[in-house]
Amino acid sequence: VNVPDDGYLAECKRLCEKYNVLFIADEIQTGLCRTGKMLCVEHDGVRPDILVLGKALSGGTMPVSAVLADDKIMGVITPGTHGSTYGGNPLSCRVAIEALSVLRDEGLADRAEALGKIFRDRCKDLERRFGWVQSVRGRGLLNAIVIAPEHPVSAMTICMRMAAAGLLAKPTHDHIIRFAPPLVISEKDLNVAIDIITRVFEQSASV
Repeated sequence: VNVPDDGYLAECKRLCEKYNVLFIADEIQTGLCRTGKMLCVEHDGVRPDILVLGKALSGGTMPVSAVLADDKIMGVITPGTHGSTYGGNPLSCRVAIEALSVLRDEGLADRAEALGKIFRDRCKDLERRFGWVQSVRGRGLLNAIVIAPEHPVSAMTICMRMAAAGLLAKPTHDHIIRFAPPLVISEKDLNVAIDIITRVFEQSASV
């Protein structure tokens, strides 16, 4: 989970336009309200030339993905030049439409933005308390805690301890823990999760 500096994506888009290069946004993990906007690129006011979506597109109920672009780009692919065994599956497409309606109608982007701020504000306390916690970063409900690579308790060990305490999280790169709770998580449950994280980090201050 690396958060680009403000204006970074906008500058990438500008350079792509200057040199006639397509700007492709892979939002399979970051898209659909996860970061506090419908699309993560919206934080920088960027409209990609090609947008890639998946995973959350069906609300986790059906395997579905999508590639979106304007006609001038899509028109390059003519009949017979591309094939897909399950492309355009009608059931998956219908489920995706309903999932998108839920994201919009239930205001899940704003919800992720508000709950993500609570998560980071509380977890920043770990950064203040423990020198081996290097940073807490993220947007919306996609966040990470970075621990010092030399810390004797690995990210995997911490994740296993959290799992035993009732919380699932994913270790990445040996020293980073990623947190991506459901967009519909209640504030109460989010705070319970943060309490578990805090207790496990206290237990993991030393071997």
